[in-house]
Amino acid sequence: MMILTIASRELRSLFLSPMAWSILGVVQLLLAYLFLSQIDLFMTYAPQLAGRANAPGVTDIVITPLLGNTGVILLLIAPLITMRTLSEESRSRTLNLLMSSPLSMTEIVLGKYLGLLGFFLILLGMISLMPLSLMVGTELDTGKLASGLLGLGLLLAAFTAAGLFMSSLTDQPTVAAVSSFGLLLLLWIIDWAGNSGAGVSELFRYLSLVRHYESLLKGLFDSSDVIYYLLFIFTFLVLTVQRLDARRLPH
Repeated sequence: MMILTIASRELRSLFLSPMAWSILGVVQLLLAYLFLSQIDLFMTYAPQLAGRANAPGVTDIVITPLLGNTGVILLLIAPLITMRTLSEESRSRTLNLLMSSPLSMTEIVLGKYLGLLGFFLILLGMISLMPLSLMVGTELDTGKLASGLLGLGLLLAAFTAAGLFMSSLTDQPTVAAVSSFGLLLLLWIIDWAGNSGAGVSELFRYLSLVRHYESLLKGLFDSSDVIYYLLFIFTFLVLTVQRLDARRLPH
């Protein structure tokens, strides 16, 4: 119950900030432009694709690239949302009051995490309206669409967990944002080290955030991709709990 109370408080505080509203507006404008550009591209090539067997449809040409670009944009945006969660409270000393309450660190961290995740789920719902609007005039590959939206949701949940951990390490929101972006970018491009040994390359590919996301975008639902994101989220939440526990203990 207290977890939900903390989560609702966190979500309300986000929407009291002009930054959250600005981010929602800017993201929607950027994605609307990309969405309309992909539709224009599809309309250009539609006559040529009409006579081909197994030709890519609107899902492949419009929705998959849109969701792929969304992941990159939100990689830049997520640190701006998560940066204040713990670092701002640490700087203003309100975190000490929260830590002195009878709540466990797990309850505090989960409450903060769910509040942030609620914001991103709202954003995800707004983003999903664009591809869903195409169902009015055409048929979509609903399986591939569902897989892509699931992948984007898991990606956002992973961004949130990593950003929350980085926010727990400093009392400077700007430092938390830059650190979160650096960490997420590293995990996004880590599989670029393709010249390493076979075992190392496989490890880097497994650690890459984008590799698992790309599989889901293609409609290839694999439980290993979902497990990867769940382990990623669990790891960073545990690290955040341990970090706050270390701060709570007297020195």
